[in-house]
Amino acid sequence: MMKTSGATLAGGVVGALVVVEATSGVLQGYYTPLFTDIARNLGIHDADINWFEAAQLLLSAIVVPVLARLGDMIGHRKVLIASLIVTMIASYLIAFAPNFPLFVAAWALQGFYVVWLPLNVAIIFARARQQPNTAALTRKGAGTIVVALQAGAIGGALLGGQAGAFLPLWGALLVPAVMVTIALLVVVFKVPDTGVRGGGSIDTAGTSIMTLGLLAIMGGLSLVRLEGITVWVVGMVAIGVALMFLFVRVESRKEDPLVDMKMMRDPALWPVIVTSTLFGVSVLGGQGPLSTFARTDPAEVGYGLGLNSATASYVIGAYVFSLLVGAGLFARISAVLTPRTVLIGASSLVAVGYLLLIPFHGSVAEVVACMVVAGLGSGALVAALPAAAAAAAPPEHTGVATGLTNTTKTIGGAFASSAFALALASGGAAALDGTATEAGSLSGYMTVWAICGGTAIVATVFLFVVPKVAFTSGGDALVAEAGIDLETSASQPMTTQPSPAPTGTGPEESDK
Repeated sequence: MMKTSGATLAGGVVGALVVVEATSGVLQGYYTPLFTDIARNLGIHDADINWFEAAQLLLSAIVVPVLARLGDMIGHRKVLIASLIVTMIASYLIAFAPNFPLFVAAWALQGFYVVWLPLNVAIIFARARQQPNTAALTRKGAGTIVVALQAGAIGGALLGGQAGAFLPLWGALLVPAVMVTIALLVVVFKVPDTGVRGGGSIDTAGTSIMTLGLLAIMGGLSLVRLEGITVWVVGMVAIGVALMFLFVRVESRKEDPLVDMKMMRDPALWPVIVTSTLFGVSVLGGQGPLSTFARTDPAEVGYGLGLNSATASYVIGAYVFSLLVGAGLFARISAVLTPRTVLIGASSLVAVGYLLLIPFHGSVAEVVACMVVAGLGSGALVAALPAAAAAAAPPEHTGVATGLTNTTKTIGGAFASSAFALALASGGAAALDGTATEAGSLSGYMTVWAICGGTAIVATVFLFVVPKVAFTSGGDALVAEAGIDLETSASQPMTTQPSPAPTGTGPEESDK
């Protein structure tokens, strides 16, 4: 591999990958102000929006570890291009999907974009590895593309709202597809192959069992939408849970697993994983209901903000901007406080923000104020959880550990989206004149906010009761408190025995 100067790295590869991550950010923010328009175009209830969100999150949880491993094996650039192609095709299908099932399928496939960030970080590292300041160049490059990701999410929310106000829906939905096409061309012509290849193999057994298990659980929950709770629903969920137990047993016995269960049981890491799962409920599951509530007409149903796509984009943009501010403040606050204190404070802000929405949702100012509070906490958690995982894991497993926070967060968001779809579809929503309406019920929205706030409270309480040293690097204090014998426990962070090489490529997508 050719040597690469810091200037070339910054101006060449990183510059091209900035385009990719900015596009990723646009995909995460662009559609949110348009959710109500999409629902009306497809002839579906506002609650059903959560189903295609759940489908995309579910697919993301499955494909990220698989594609990340595949990138190590055959080349990160090849997998990045393949994922860009899939995302591009899915984005064009979204613009022209004639019915709900096809739209759900296209929306789920678009979720391949979640692997872009870990692949991009791996490419940056590979390009910088022959430089004496490899770590510094990698951090600088990764920081640059993450800023592009966050800026793209804010810009995407504002752009989507404005496009929805001035273009036909199909025209507005074409904009992200065109941007993905441009990103694909940039990678093809501006990002060279690093030539780096790793060993390992794809854990097909683990992947298959996990996929079937998650699909069975999600399929059972989706049947509730059509027929209520039946024996088929209970049976599918039970099968899914059984398959997930089997997945844990299979992965525990593998030398090269899809998910490292030994690491999941690490007393320094499992608190981070649990917190990440609970956090996924609000940060990934709560954005769709926020958008549809903002678009709901109070003159029709007696609640909602009655905004159009353009004005709703300002509400979404304020929330996403508060995420960026919270992530930025985390670095400063964590410099003087312990990681656990930062996590407790951030989780508390999320709980306060969402629970305040229950009594205070009657005006734009009230909703924005509540969401900014929740967003500040969410932004801090987005930054804090991967950092806490990296600190808790052995040095050779930081990539896998940070990847686990993203995977569990995504799974939490997927299940939350399913639950929110059921909540918004129930409660007897009706127009003021007594006619049927496609808006979500007010009781459903309150249930959503209560669940988001409640899971944040559970996370906060949990963070108070776990060992104080659980969110720091493994050390004697942690080993002593956990009751671990260093002489016999080679799998703990402080062991001197070698551990398997990591299979992850780096941090996963930071927010959705």
